[in-house]
Amino acid sequence: MATLKTKPTEASVEDFLEQVENEQRKADCCELLQIFSEVTGESAKMWGENMIGFGQYHYKYKSGHEGEWFLTGFSPRKQNLTIYIMTGFQDYEELLKDLGKYKTSSSCLYLKKLDDVDRGVLKKLISHSVEDMRKKYK
Repeated sequence: MATLKTKPTEASVEDFLEQVENEQRKADCCELLQIFSEVTGESAKMWGENMIGFGQYHYKYKSGHEGEWFLTGFSPRKQNLTIYIMTGFQDYEELLKDLGKYKTSSSCLYLKKLDDVDRGVLKKLISHSVEDMRKKYK
């Protein structure tokens, strides 16, 4: 069985963010760092080379595959800011109506820039997702 390659590292989150070339994306990431820390009450940790995670949970699938992953986090990708909402979005349709301009995939929220969304709604979305994850994986 394959092992998960993305794991928490000892790399510096601040050093990683300093390397973000796009100044707007870097500023957005610094603000996201504050938002996630405040909302989760967790410290930021690098996961792999380019993901910043907050908190951690242990999962185990029916197949027997198990591992550790972060409760929530973000990554400054080239095209978008990617925010990881590990619960997915099916339970947050009302919040998403008021969020602003975004795209989603199964557990990723894609933003061009932070100014495209309502920060209060984003904080609620992160908070609800983390709360739901903590209940599910206690």
